[in-house]
Amino acid sequence: MSLRSERWFNHPSKETRFQHLSAMRANGHVPESFVGKPIIGIFNSWSDLNSCNAPHKELVEFVKRGVLMAGGYPLEMHTITAPSDFVKPSDLPYRNLMAMDIEESIRALPIDGAVLLSECDKTTPAQLMGAASSNIPSLQLAAGHRASGSFRGKKVNAGTDLWKFMDEYNAGLMTDEELTELEKCISCSQGGCPVMGTSSTMKSLSEILGMMLPGTSSIPATHAKRKWAAEDTGRRIVDMVREGLTPSRLMTEGAFDNAIKLLAAVGGSTNAVIHLTAIAGRLGISIPLKRYEELSAGIPLLVNLQPSGEHSMDDFFEAGGLEAVIGRLLPKLDTSCLSALGTTLEETYRDYASFRDDIIYTIDEPYKANAGIAVFSGNLAPSGAILKRAASSFINHKHRGQAIVFDSYEEMHERIDDENLEVDETSVLVLRNCGPIGAGMPEWGALPIPKKLLKQGVRDMVRISDARMSGTSFGTTILHVSPEAQLGGPLAAIRTGDWIEVDLDRGHLSVELDETEMNERMKDWAPVRVHKRGFMRLHADHVLQADEGCDLDFLRPGSKEEAVFIEPTVGRG
Repeated sequence: MSLRSERWFNHPSKETRFQHLSAMRANGHVPESFVGKPIIGIFNSWSDLNSCNAPHKELVEFVKRGVLMAGGYPLEMHTITAPSDFVKPSDLPYRNLMAMDIEESIRALPIDGAVLLSECDKTTPAQLMGAASSNIPSLQLAAGHRASGSFRGKKVNAGTDLWKFMDEYNAGLMTDEELTELEKCISCSQGGCPVMGTSSTMKSLSEILGMMLPGTSSIPATHAKRKWAAEDTGRRIVDMVREGLTPSRLMTEGAFDNAIKLLAAVGGSTNAVIHLTAIAGRLGISIPLKRYEELSAGIPLLVNLQPSGEHSMDDFFEAGGLEAVIGRLLPKLDTSCLSALGTTLEETYRDYASFRDDIIYTIDEPYKANAGIAVFSGNLAPSGAILKRAASSFINHKHRGQAIVFDSYEEMHERIDDENLEVDETSVLVLRNCGPIGAGMPEWGALPIPKKLLKQGVRDMVRISDARMSGTSFGTTILHVSPEAQLGGPLAAIRTGDWIEVDLDRGHLSVELDETEMNERMKDWAPVRVHKRGFMRLHADHVLQADEGCDLDFLRPGSKEEAVFIEPTVGRG
């Protein structure tokens, strides 16, 4: 077995070798303990501002124990983190920065394998992107989801229930005192959102991609099994180094196809479309937007989980978890793809059982028949837009309404609850200039229902934007309109009062304007936002559009052949 770390610790230059060994001794690592053993870099992403990833402060010790038990040597290091609750206006750009942090740390340091400690929404895809680009044996460990809370005798979940209660509050059906009471109990432990939001979705996809140990993605943060999973992850990564089991061997085209099918089966977050496209792109694998709809066809919704259903991730775990879902989905999958154990999906998941058929359904008798990602095109979205079928009440499949256009998030909040706003349940709310360049593509796409409509009992209406929405959100929200308005996409040309048509069956999103009129309107167009410095300036200059995964253009290889890890020259630092 040839170890990458040997280039540092058994370097032919005595001077360079001396420098490296001396530096290790300074931190208490004596050569007799680590030289010749697989060096495992444990990338820890916890922070006091990231409650989702906070459990890793403790879990890392169990990972280290597993590494040592398997004959490896663990070294802990920290990366930036991107707590979705706090990063403004958007955490998506910092996914790319975090991926760079991981890739460059792996490239520059004496590491043979990596354990990536994940949970919060952008952490998991960022780590997978960095792992794909560096292509050394890598394995993720999630922190786990937080416990459901209890509000006045009823179970409540951070995320989905919050949006529902906010609608009740805005409709005047909930007092300030009740809202404060809810604030104190809806997030009652650390860990990710306890519903099938972006965090749970991306953990699930990581597992089926072979980048997380089977059966570990849906364990709660508070369960002892989470510590067992940490130790198992530490042991397994050492074996993966010895086997040479790299991300490019696990995350194949077939594995991404499986992930897209699983996304439909669990009613996963729309954010996963951007993330899977970006992760695959790092390996030179292209996933056209239409592929999500094609592969979702015939894949029913198998789980009854919020936001597309009723139950929580705790219920899901007790019902059998993700392994039970994959077991039931096997007939639809490429079962020759590998799990993180190095065994095929068929060998790994065929014997897992479900214990509650009211939470994990079967292909023959699903929870919902057609629940995958819907993809739109048309003169409003030449490069595409998407809708999460499972979270939408769009039962008529066709809608025509007049646009109410907001040029910014700030303007939307100023106007949305104005009693003089000419809006009814047939109106189409449009928010623009919130795409990857405009604002870093924040989760602003689930525009609030105007208060005067909430008071009338309206709880859903058609909304269109070039933004994203939280994976815990729900509603008829058409997202990721591409090209974005900030780039001069057609969304920039529409005005309040224009008629917009949405046809779900045809996948058509259009405004009733001819090309001449749209071109005439664009003569006076100018970008709304300008990023002047820092990472956001770099991001705006190089970010790809939503249909291409919002990665930075210089980090994406042109083909599989170009997706090669470039080793550093090891010499005196």
